[in-house]
Amino acid sequence: MKCTTPQCLQETHPGLCDAKNLDAGVEEVFGMMLGVNCRRIADAPAAEMETEQGIVTAVIGLGGVLSGACVLRCSARAAMRMVGRMAGMVFAEVDEMVEDGIGEICNMVAGAWRNKVPELAASCGLSVPAVVSGSGYNLHLQALEFQLQCAYGFEDVRFTVSIAYGGLSQPKPRTA
Repeated sequence: MKCTTPQCLQETHPGLCDAKNLDAGVEEVFGMMLGVNCRRIADAPAAEMETEQGIVTAVIGLGGVLSGACVLRCSARAAMRMVGRMAGMVFAEVDEMVEDGIGEICNMVAGAWRNKVPELAASCGLSVPAVVSGSGYNLHLQALEFQLQCAYGFEDVRFTVSIAYGGLSQPKPRTA
């Protein structure tokens, strides 16, 4: 787990930095939607993600009081297994259905995490998923102030989920 925070963010917004909220969101989604017991593990080595089939990265933008992203990254094999569990199918390659499925899993994880953080539940919107698959690419998120990254696994499947953001603003008061 990696958490970097500016200016005592842990004191002012402890729910954002608490990996337990991310763990609970991942466990909830994977238990309910994939029917597996998924838990945090020691960081997955980068080499484990890099395979001949490549990697799959899903990104959900966060907007409102929090400007950032939720990122799910896994090997192509792991993506096919996750989506296969969710859809009740077996995949031989990363196709559009696998990409859509990984995007939806990332979306559900982002939503579950957001709903566990009271400061965000009603004031942080989620974007539609963006998914990149293949090999030899890097994902760059600009102006990060905070990043929480955890590795998870079930059976022999490993993946990482990151919450990263570049700004936190105060919610605007509602007018009648």
